[in-house]
Amino acid sequence: MNSKKIETRPNIVLIMTDQQRADTISQLGCPWMITPNLDRLVKEGVSFTNCFVTSPVCVSSRASVFLGAYPHTTNVYTNFEVWQPNWVQWLAESGYHCVNIGKMHINPYDAQGGFHQRFFVENKDRPLFLEDHERAIYDEWDKALKAKGLEKPSRYTRVRDNRDAFMQNLGCFTWEIDSNMHPDNFVGDTALWWLQDRKAESPFFLQIGFPGPHPPYDPTSDFLELYKDVEFPHRAPLKTELALQPSMHAQLRESMVKFNIDSVAWRTKLSDDDIQRLQRYYSANVSMIDHKVGQILSCLDTRGYLDNTLIIFCSDHADALGEHGHIQKWTMYDCVTRVPLVFWAPDKIKKNHKCDDLVQLMDLAPTILNFAGIKTPENWEALALNKMLNDGVWDDADPEKTLRQYVYAELGRDHIQSGAEYVIMRRDKHWKYVIYPGSEEGELYNLTEDPRELKNLWSEPSLREQRKDAAIEILSWSSLGNFRGHRPPPKKPQAPMTI
Repeated sequence: MNSKKIETRPNIVLIMTDQQRADTISQLGCPWMITPNLDRLVKEGVSFTNCFVTSPVCVSSRASVFLGAYPHTTNVYTNFEVWQPNWVQWLAESGYHCVNIGKMHINPYDAQGGFHQRFFVENKDRPLFLEDHERAIYDEWDKALKAKGLEKPSRYTRVRDNRDAFMQNLGCFTWEIDSNMHPDNFVGDTALWWLQDRKAESPFFLQIGFPGPHPPYDPTSDFLELYKDVEFPHRAPLKTELALQPSMHAQLRESMVKFNIDSVAWRTKLSDDDIQRLQRYYSANVSMIDHKVGQILSCLDTRGYLDNTLIIFCSDHADALGEHGHIQKWTMYDCVTRVPLVFWAPDKIKKNHKCDDLVQLMDLAPTILNFAGIKTPENWEALALNKMLNDGVWDDADPEKTLRQYVYAELGRDHIQSGAEYVIMRRDKHWKYVIYPGSEEGELYNLTEDPRELKNLWSEPSLREQRKDAAIEILSWSSLGNFRGHRPPPKKPQAPMTI
C-alpha cells in the first residue's frame, strides 16, 4: 500500500509589479486601459480597491510584505536598508518549493531570502558599476544581454546617443533592442520556461517580480501603438495646488530635476501633453505585463496546475506620473500609495467581488500562510484577508465592521527625499493626515470633498484641533517601534551620478 500523503495545499503564484497604479486595470473602472488578462483575474476573483502600501518606496514596502510589519518595526525606511524575507523560509520548511523569478529587491540583491531558487532581475536602469567591476552585481537579465552581445539601454546609453531627446522625453522611450530582451518580457519568459520544465510534485510558491512599469517608461512599439489614440483623464497640476504643498515637496521636485533618476529627466513646468505622453508610455508597459500574465495563466493551465493554484496580483507602490507636480514615488498621495491587489483561486474564494475596505499590502502575507496551513506569528502587524476572500466581509456578526479603521505609511530621508527626516501618513475613508515630525508643516485632505487631494487643509484654522488630535495619535502609533528595536532612519548615502 502506498502511504504517501496526498498534497492538497494550493500552489501559490505571487505576481508583483513595480510602481503600478491602482487605476491601471480596465475592469476596475479604468476603461482607457487595455488589460484583458488582469480583467479576467478581477472578474473571476476578489479585488481590494483600497489597498495601501506601508511605504512609498520599493525596498521598505517589500520588507513589510515579507516581514509582516510596518517600517517602524522592520527598521526598513528607505531603499538602502539591508533586509531579507522571513516567511518564504517557513513555506520552504513546510514542503513548498520556493522560487523567485524577477525582482524581489532583497538587499543585498543576490541574497537567497529563503528561496530554493532565485533568478533575480533588478531595476531596469541600474548601472553595472564598470568602474568598480569587482563589486558589480550582474543579474540574470545582465547575463542574457551579455550572452547575446547586446548593450542594455539606460540613461547612459540614451544620453550618449541623443542628449537633447533624453532631456525632453520625461523618461519615455520606445524599446531599442530585441523585444524578447525587454526586462518584463525576459522575466515573463523565464517564468514560462520554469513552469514548462518543472517535474516535481510538491506544491510551489512562485514569486514573479516584473521590473515594470517602473521607469524608464519603455514599451515595445507594438504595445505603444495600442494607446496612440487614447485620451487619459489626467491633467497637469495647477499653481494653486502647488502653492499649498509643504516645502518638502518643492525640494523633492528639485531633486527629481537634478538627478535624472531612472532615465527620467524631470521638469517643474508640465503641460497636459506631457501628462498624456507619460500615461501613454506607462500604460503600454502595463499592457506588456498583462500580456505575459495571460501567457503564464495559459501555461499553468496546460501543465495542469491552474485548478489548484492561488494567484495574487499586486504592486509594491505606485507612480505619481506628473500628478501634484511629481514623478515616481516618495510622497503620500493616493496615486503613489494605493495599489492593485487581486486574488484568484478557482472554487476557493468568491468570484467577481470588489472589496472597498481599507487594507494594507502586507496583509497578503498572513493570507498566504493561512492558505499554506502555517500559523501566523502573533506579533505581526499584518492581518489576514482570508475571511473577506470567502464571505466578502470581515465580521459576519457585523457586516459594517472593517478589518482596519486606518492605514498607515512611513518614509525616511534618502538622497532623493531630502526635505524631511521622517514622514508618516494616516488615512481613513474620509481624511488623510501626513505629518513631518519636528516640523510645523503637514498635509490634511478631506477625501470626501477632495478625492484627488488638490487642496491641502493643514493650515485651515477650523481644523486645528482635529489636526492636533490626529497628530498625537499618529505619533503614539509610530512610537510603538521603540519597543521593537526602532532606530532613526539611516544617514544620507552618496548621491547618484548626475547627467
